[in-house]
Amino acid sequence: QVQLVESGGGLVQAGGSLRLSCVASGRTFSDYVMGWFRQFPGKEREFVAAIMRSGSGTFYAGSVKGRFSISRDNARNTLYLQMSSLKPEDTAVYSCAAGSTIVRVTSTRAYNSWGQGTQVTVSS
Repeated sequence: QVQLVESGGGLVQAGGSLRLSCVASGRTFSDYVMGWFRQFPGKEREFVAAIMRSGSGTFYAGSVKGRFSISRDNARNTLYLQMSSLKPEDTAVYSCAAGSTIVRVTSTRAYNSWGQGTQVTVSS
C-alpha cells in the first residue's frame, strides 16, 4: 500500500483560503486515483473531491464545487486541495486517500490507503 501524509490544515477566518497537501510514498503515485474526504465529529467520512490518475478528470461534492479545487503533481508524488471561500461548516478533519479503481470514487470503499488527517477550522 501507499503511505500518505497530509499537511496544510489550520485555523482560518470565514471567507479565507487554505491549501492542503498530501505526499505519497512507497508505491507509484500515478497508479492511484486520489481523493479527499472530510469527517465531522461523530459522523462518517464525507466525500469532498477526487482526481483521476493523470489528473484529467476531477469530481466534487456539491457542497464544495466552485470553492475547492483538487490537483496532483505526479512528479512530486503530491496531491493538493485548494480551498477558497471557506465557511464555518467546512470545519472538519480532512484526509487524503488512494485507490486502484475508477468506479464509485465518491465512496470510501473505492480507497484502500488513508492518511492520518489534518484539522481545518473555519471561524465565523
